[in-house]
Amino acid sequence: MKSPKDVRPRVGVPVRLSSSDTPDARVGEANQLFTFIVDLLREAGADPVLLTPVSADSAGRLAKEMERLDGVLLPGGGDINPRLYGQDPDDSLYDVNPEQDHLDMDVARATIDAGLPLLGVCRGHQLLNVLYGGTLFQDMAPSTVNHNGLDPQDPAASEWAWHDVLVSAGSKAAALYGSAGATTVKIASGHHQAVDRVGEGLLVTAVADDGTVEALEDPSRWVVSVQWHPEASQLPDADRLMPFRNFIDVCRNPTQARPEGVQ
Repeated sequence: MKSPKDVRPRVGVPVRLSSSDTPDARVGEANQLFTFIVDLLREAGADPVLLTPVSADSAGRLAKEMERLDGVLLPGGGDINPRLYGQDPDDSLYDVNPEQDHLDMDVARATIDAGLPLLGVCRGHQLLNVLYGGTLFQDMAPSTVNHNGLDPQDPAASEWAWHDVLVSAGSKAAALYGSAGATTVKIASGHHQAVDRVGEGLLVTAVADDGTVEALEDPSRWVVSVQWHPEASQLPDADRLMPFRNFIDVCRNPTQARPEGVQ
């Protein structure tokens, strides 16, 4: 008989729909990070399942898709259409893709409805905040913390902005890093947008020194998001794998992630 550690959960990941052939180097960077995430999920003990617009072309089909999954990860990518949170777009946006917004939103809603564990990373963090009725800063003002070290004009010279975040004791984000208490995590940061008004029902569980919201969670279910990039290749292998392994452990025991009344 297999032990729980031998079980490979099936983790859904919505694909990225923008081509790396675009002149905007940030799209290619995001697509590479998507590949890193899929590879890390596999290395950490999961079987990634790529979710496409075909997978989500109807509520019924998507609900069926959820039945064969044990969890979902929402990866990074381009900017979310501000009209989804009641604002007009400004000139700072990049790679706004309505089809991507539609796919990611539908997958996130279906995952929550199914009571499955859900982890959002960077864009996934922002998308979950919007899904819960929150808003975003379309382009962050300069602050005491450098959040975006990437150079869209010269990807070869791109570097992460590295800084610390304080993660709250007892939070699901802290548990991803193997801690029950408050913990400080050195993170790879590369974003020009951030959470503004926090979505209804979400708790802030990590912040940067300048107050930027770095992690959110739904206290009533296993829904967690982080603004940073745990998949960054510059991190030590053990540090990269830790949050994915801990997320996969949650996916192995999906009943602990479901709110009361969800079967």
